[in-house]
Amino acid sequence: MPQELVCAVDLGSNSFRLMVGRVQGDQIYPLDNLKEPVRLAAGLGADKMLDAASQARALEALRRFGERLRGFPGEGVRAVATNALRVAKNSPEFLIEAEEALGFPIEVIAGREEARLIYVGVAHTLPDSAQQQLVVDIGGGSTEFIIGRNFESLQLESLYMGCVSYTLRYFPNGVIERGAMKEAEMAARAQLEAISHAYRETGWDIAVGSSGSAKALCDVLEMNSLSEGGITRDGLEKLRALMLRAGHIDNLRLEGLKSDRLPVFAGGFAIMSALFKEFELEHMVYSDGALRLGVLYDLLGRYHRHDLRDATVNNFVRRYQADAAHARRVADTALRLLAPLLAGEDEELRESECRFLEWAALLHEIGQSVAHSSYHKHTAYILANADMPGFSRMDQGRLARIALAHRGKLERVQALDPHSHDWLLILCLRLAAIMHRSRAARGEVPLRLEREKSGGFLVVLPQSWLQNAPLTAAALHDEEQHWGRLGRPLKLKLQRPARVVEGA
Repeated sequence: MPQELVCAVDLGSNSFRLMVGRVQGDQIYPLDNLKEPVRLAAGLGADKMLDAASQARALEALRRFGERLRGFPGEGVRAVATNALRVAKNSPEFLIEAEEALGFPIEVIAGREEARLIYVGVAHTLPDSAQQQLVVDIGGGSTEFIIGRNFESLQLESLYMGCVSYTLRYFPNGVIERGAMKEAEMAARAQLEAISHAYRETGWDIAVGSSGSAKALCDVLEMNSLSEGGITRDGLEKLRALMLRAGHIDNLRLEGLKSDRLPVFAGGFAIMSALFKEFELEHMVYSDGALRLGVLYDLLGRYHRHDLRDATVNNFVRRYQADAAHARRVADTALRLLAPLLAGEDEELRESECRFLEWAALLHEIGQSVAHSSYHKHTAYILANADMPGFSRMDQGRLARIALAHRGKLERVQALDPHSHDWLLILCLRLAAIMHRSRAARGEVPLRLEREKSGGFLVVLPQSWLQNAPLTAAALHDEEQHWGRLGRPLKLKLQRPARVVEGA
């Protein structure tokens, strides 16, 4: 284990949270928690743009988190962003400032990936993980639903409804009216109807709520004697009556209802109430496990080389019936070409770049399951849009870009930053694909890449080998033209056999 401390940063749509944990074997023991009620989703306008005020709140919170994380190694911190930054059109611009404020990269994760990580966190806190569990996490902008057993998820879904968005839509200015409450619950039930049948078919032994809305409801119900333990259907009905009688969130006088939860309490209640009705629940327990704990355990798995991303790539190779042996040969050659090009980089970066190149190479032909013609475009579409457990949306975008550019016109990725390492990965994958075009297992290809001082590259091959491979020679000359059009010189350098001097 490179270090004893690890940290997860959760950029939620309602709150930003930071958790520092101490690693002992295969367990993580929380040491420190920070929470900032940023309410990022409240800053999303009808145009799906984050307003300046919400961005300012977020950046200030991240600067405070950045101070706490000062001195942490990069491999010990993972920051993930959820629904608000999935939806916001100006998310890319904001993330540049956000990463600078935090001091670490930030991944925007897909809804189902968020659900998977939530379940990992919850499953590590329950006394009996062998039970089949329905886990519900009401966030600020989305709600995740998972059924799982023994740390493995069986159903994953993320619906676009959250305590911030529902409060703003149905309970503006804190007003709680009977008609609005009914409308909010019906809207939530309409979304839940799409998944309820499949979830009931799978079934569960216990229902578990996680994160802020579930905790607030559990605390209020228990501390005001509305429930004997956890969240119950009867307790929710009693709480609804109290909320409607108050008429405004500020008039609610309830033990356990904290000031930072008050502004979004009504929206979270409406979603939970709808869930109890649509799923016919009677009781739900609360778990302290949540996204940030799941992120920590996922990070721990990567340290122990139990990286879910490897399993996802292997599953995709099988699912899309790719030629695994050929893809492995291409990957091995591409990695051998890349290694000397990264010789001057630090170990963490070298490992990360090599892993991305390996994944891209193993997956580069999965689009052939759709059509052989332009299969690289189909591959890129699948990688960019499929649910890929363990990968962030940015990771998937990067894999898609490398796979798209592994053949054909390089102009498709011309907008890529000139200094990006993706150019190196693309070059290595293109050359490896050319060298293995015959798909024959013929041993290691005698090819190497060298940098030129001018910034270009030399493709070095024995002249005798290339003379016996005219198709490969033509493809390499074409490759020189492709790179030349982008102003990135690529030259073929042939090695002649050494002369034998008579009498020597």
